[in-house]
Amino acid sequence: MNYKEVGRILLPRKSVLDEAGAAGYTDGMSVTLREFTIADYEAAYSLWQSMEGIGLSEADEKRNIIQFLARNPGLSFVAEEDGMLVGAVLGGSDGRRGFLHHLAVAHSHRRAGIGRALVERSLAALADLGMRKCHIFVLAKNRAGRRFWRRIGWQERTTLLVMSQDVIARRAPAN
Repeated sequence: MNYKEVGRILLPRKSVLDEAGAAGYTDGMSVTLREFTIADYEAAYSLWQSMEGIGLSEADEKRNIIQFLARNPGLSFVAEEDGMLVGAVLGGSDGRRGFLHHLAVAHSHRRAGIGRALVERSLAALADLGMRKCHIFVLAKNRAGRRFWRRIGWQERTTLLVMSQDVIARRAPAN
């Protein structure tokens, strides 16, 4: 499949131990950023499942992500290294505001700028659509996630509370 690359990140050299236990360094690796397609779903879902700060539900089933991507073309992105998905973010809009969901970077690739680059790419795409503001949902217990978002310039909104209702269950006939 031919994917549209939207950016590259050169990862820093990293100290490692070889098989004999000797210290060494890996060369900086290149990570490709490109648009998220449904072909990325299984790898992205697996990554999301491995993240301690991401809550998944039936809304994240493949059929729902297909609809999400169709409604929000060009707003979701992945990061790949040597063909392996190492980061993902879902970006969307309600026509007035942007929203980012499920930003995740593989533990082995954290602190290299991948998360920030995925966010920046999604924000640029939202800005191209005229969105002036973007929101995220962060689990209250996700301290590492909250630190990350603050570090890259996001502010917590303490005056808002998220409320939800299951609209499908609400339509179910009463017995």
